[in-house]
Amino acid sequence: MADKSEKMKARLPRGFVDRGADDIRAVEKMMATIRSVYELYGFEPVDQPLIEYTDALGKFLPDQDRPNEGVFSFQDDDDQWLSLRYDLTAPMARFVAENYERLPKPYRSYRSGWVFRNEKPGPGRFRQFMQFDADTVGTPGVAADAEMAMMMADVMEALGIKRGDYVIRVNNRKVLDGVLEAIGLGGDENAGRRLQVLRTIDKLDKFGPEGVRLLLGPGRWDGGKEGEGDFTKGVALTKSQADRVLLLSSPNESDAMQSLHMMWGAVAGSDRGTEGVQELDEIGSMIAAAGYDDGRVKIDPSVVRGLEYYTGPVYEAELLAEIPNEEGKIVRFGSVGGGGRYDGLVSRFRGEPVPATGFSIGVSRLMTALKNLGKLDTSDVIAPVVVLTMDKDTESLGRYQKMVAELRAAGIRSEMYLGGAGMKAQLKYADRRGSPVAIIQGDDERAKGELQIKDLIEGARMSAEIVDNAEWRAARPAQVTVAEGELVAEVRKILAAQAEERARGK
Repeated sequence: MADKSEKMKARLPRGFVDRGADDIRAVEKMMATIRSVYELYGFEPVDQPLIEYTDALGKFLPDQDRPNEGVFSFQDDDDQWLSLRYDLTAPMARFVAENYERLPKPYRSYRSGWVFRNEKPGPGRFRQFMQFDADTVGTPGVAADAEMAMMMADVMEALGIKRGDYVIRVNNRKVLDGVLEAIGLGGDENAGRRLQVLRTIDKLDKFGPEGVRLLLGPGRWDGGKEGEGDFTKGVALTKSQADRVLLLSSPNESDAMQSLHMMWGAVAGSDRGTEGVQELDEIGSMIAAAGYDDGRVKIDPSVVRGLEYYTGPVYEAELLAEIPNEEGKIVRFGSVGGGGRYDGLVSRFRGEPVPATGFSIGVSRLMTALKNLGKLDTSDVIAPVVVLTMDKDTESLGRYQKMVAELRAAGIRSEMYLGGAGMKAQLKYADRRGSPVAIIQGDDERAKGELQIKDLIEGARMSAEIVDNAEWRAARPAQVTVAEGELVAEVRKILAAQAEERARGK
């Protein structure tokens, strides 16, 4: 006998989660809705592998300064470095570049799947999570960006999020670049500091304007006061430089014209910034022409997006409703997806300009929000009917299997109990499974060509109401005896009654 101390310890790696049936069904239901909107807009499904060559993924992650930091990597048998993908966009760019000649341009596609980040896990921050993307490759004008923003608004509404409870915010990285140029951070020599500033602005949700002001300047103590907690070194902008950056990056509730007017002033003297504001003006006009300027899609200079590969318009889907988060605290939920233009990503492989734009939905985060809003009800999934196995001989098991086959042929989800326990434990198993009905046939019933059908939902309800044991025995709650040939019809009748009861209870 093995020493118990040598037993393998079952443990889940940090930053990863196991998923149960409810979560999986909720995600599938949500993704079917998102997929229907993407298809409506003419996008086609495509998929790439989870693993790519490390250099093909590129060094674009926020807060990462070394090629392999932030990704899970390993060497192949030919000494080539491979990595688990950290998003769906970089692999898609590799696919388009590799198959460029045979794909229609513009190339409109969508994909979903797991992505991986090798970073420190924390509350709500996982090393494996799912994204659902849509991308248009090969269209240079901002009409594609305007379409992405409008499509995201349609996705939110298709998922049951009311107008006014969400907003799609649109900005342009060229505007931010223009502001940085205007405060003296233009040129290749300042590329690192520009990236630092962008990543700092992207933390507005986390630290608020004052926290970001400190990070743009001398730095910030985690505890809020000097000497409290860890110290994060700042970008070392002057007060006037930081003020100009924050003026443009503060969340904005004004209308499009006011936002654009403020942006024109902020980018004065920068050609790139001016170009960015002009593009936003065009997007605003298209959004207004399509009727999406009613609060669904909004020009907002506070949107940054942390990924380094964005080159033009960027957008973010934000939930405005105050709902419980993963820890149950009532919060303004914030961003559930984002994207933007990345004209340089496919171009890296081809040495020629290949414009592209896309949007990524954070599936797990959006699912949490929808579940907490009551928009992802999976109660319509019925647990299987369980046929109890009173006798274990081959002949008896064959008869039980025949019952299960009849139920399945009628489209009723069902299973034969395959364990070794007795009747009481089998009923407990059915209860734990949430089964609506149990089928029982012992020697007496079989001799008469009958079987018992137990309505477990009604039985549980009645047992809660009946307190006297004699009354329980006399009532035999929610259990009927029928001829074998009536099995399917009686089960259907009970399931229909349960469905009606659920509908009344909602």
